[in-house]
Amino acid sequence: MESADQEASGVGERTFQVDLRGVVDLLSRHLYSSPRVYLRELLQNAVDAITARGGDGGRVRITTGAGVLRVEDDGVGLTEDEVHRLLATIGKSSKRDELGFARHDFLGQFGIGLLSAFLVADEIEVVSRSARGGAAVRWTGRAEGSYAVEPAERAEPGTTVTLRARPGAGELLDPATVLELARTYGSLLPIDVTVDGTPVTGGGPPWRADHPDPARRRRALDAYCREVFGFEPFDVIDLDVAEAGLTGVAFVVPTPVSPGVRRAHRVYLKRMLLAESVEGLLPEWAFFVRCVVDAGELRPTASREALYEDELLETARTALGDRLRGWLVGLAETDPSRLRAFLRLHRTGVKAMAVSDDEMLRVVDRWLEFETSAGPMTLAEFRLAHPDGRYAASVEEFRRLSAVASAQGVGLVNAGYVHEVEIVERLPRVDPGAALAPLDAAELTARLGAPDPDVELALRPFLARARRATEALGCEVVVRDFDPASLPALYLSSRAALHRAEFEEARAASDGLWADVLGALSGAVATDRPQLVLNHRNPLTRRVMALVGADSAAADDGLVELAVQGLYGQALLLGHHPLRAADTAAMNRSFLGLLERAVHSGEAGA
Repeated sequence: MESADQEASGVGERTFQVDLRGVVDLLSRHLYSSPRVYLRELLQNAVDAITARGGDGGRVRITTGAGVLRVEDDGVGLTEDEVHRLLATIGKSSKRDELGFARHDFLGQFGIGLLSAFLVADEIEVVSRSARGGAAVRWTGRAEGSYAVEPAERAEPGTTVTLRARPGAGELLDPATVLELARTYGSLLPIDVTVDGTPVTGGGPPWRADHPDPARRRRALDAYCREVFGFEPFDVIDLDVAEAGLTGVAFVVPTPVSPGVRRAHRVYLKRMLLAESVEGLLPEWAFFVRCVVDAGELRPTASREALYEDELLETARTALGDRLRGWLVGLAETDPSRLRAFLRLHRTGVKAMAVSDDEMLRVVDRWLEFETSAGPMTLAEFRLAHPDGRYAASVEEFRRLSAVASAQGVGLVNAGYVHEVEIVERLPRVDPGAALAPLDAAELTARLGAPDPDVELALRPFLARARRATEALGCEVVVRDFDPASLPALYLSSRAALHRAEFEEARAASDGLWADVLGALSGAVATDRPQLVLNHRNPLTRRVMALVGADSAAADDGLVELAVQGLYGQALLLGHHPLRAADTAAMNRSFLGLLERAVHSGEAGA
């Protein structure tokens, strides 16, 4: 106790004063997601008391009616001294440790868990008799912060907690609601729990139940998945991580799911439900499964609604990822057709695994179909058919070049979807002969056939005018002879040319100082230019080329410019290239100019 001098001077140590209403407000607003957890906390306390008493069995009887809830257990009970130290002390775990409530095999402890009852009641009554001897005692705690302890009557060891619903909370103590909550949180508990005489527990975890044969077990787990998650699983994978005391099952989702959606799982700790939507249990790539697990060693957060992120959880997460990976590898060896069906559903998750895992990379190489210029096929099949094959790093590039590349005998893989470039580039890790090079436009141009020398000579006057027409667009014009003949022109830009274009765009957008700096660096940037490749096999292109004949002086330079710029615009659009302001202006000028000439020609003919 402080002296008068200390009180007067304000000097000396003081103890914190706890505002219990403020604590309850913190619990309801920030710790617990819902006041429904009050029943889980009461169940946890009852189960811990039974565990502390030892021996087999144990029972919890929950009764409801008239807005009153009673939870009775035959656990270890409390003496009067323990009631003072345990129920009236908030956050002082050492006292609970002394009483034996801190061993790892307990779900929780009295204290802050019991306070959750104030979420639904203004008063908590605890009547308890200790199995270690002594008389029964009644502890009555009130939400305003006071409590009273007095003698009570109870014949057998154990504890009864009584709550009376405060205004607005009656529904949470309704018999139907209490039965639902008890089944949700406690259905797997290894003790006898009833609500108004209705059994809640029985049978334990479904994945540990005995069945006459694997087929019946699978049907039972399928039914359990439908009950818990609402879908018929594609497959069921058993889970076991000894270090975390974890067992359970993973249900493979039977429909495509977005990789960006975090999958939530049902997690039990020591067979008491932690939460129905726990995240972080599995690696992020494992979005194609929903799990139900029971863990004996993983730690909950303070709210006991999520898992505490520590080294043991990381170990469990890694082991569970290994188990899912092993299931996929085993499927490849035992049931390839089922594996293909799975890959059609969840290819993105498998590709994510293959980026960092060699075993999964082999599965992807052998079984996952990619889009290619020769149709859908696996990478292994593609390499057999096209030993010198190439890959396109974007979907747009593949769509732009696949037909042309195929016509020239160049096999092309579309690696433009998520993770696919990384997969293709990692293939030599598992097969040194599996290297695929990226397709470069300059290489493709070299593979396109050149016209006969006489034709090339005759086309020089036209090429001179065509190059003037595209000079301002930063594009070079060349003539090649290639399939498909239906394609008038092809716009090709090498990686060096793309780099140059990005450099010039950055230079144009910079202020004076940075523009000067970039200008000084421009000499170090490759000078390759994009190419407009005109197809000499295309009838329309040949008619455009014929606008400049042997008597080049007689050619209509304006018409040649409009026609070449029209082919340029069409090649950009067909190739899905981004359009610059200069490109749009050239396309508009070409379209309107050609349209005007067509109208005038029609008027003259009339």
